[in-house]
Amino acid sequence: MEEVFPVLAGVAVGLATHSVRPVWLRICLFVLFGLGLGVIASWISGELAVSWVYVLIDSGQVIGAGAMTAVGITFWLRRRAWWMAQ
Repeated sequence: MEEVFPVLAGVAVGLATHSVRPVWLRICLFVLFGLGLGVIASWISGELAVSWVYVLIDSGQVIGAGAMTAVGITFWLRRRAWWMAQ
């Protein structure tokens, strides 16, 4: 149950930042939200009491899930546009 929040937060980050057009701004938002939500995820699960290294792990999960969500949305929209054009 402890790993559900970082993954769901990553999906939310991917959905929220998908429409941001400048790529550099999207990357900055991914990193900013990924680190912030990673700290929150570590705090919620109580891993901060053990070590701050868990922030890196949870932030990586948030950023990874967000990137996979953004790529999935891009593929889905391109396939949908291709299907509608036929």
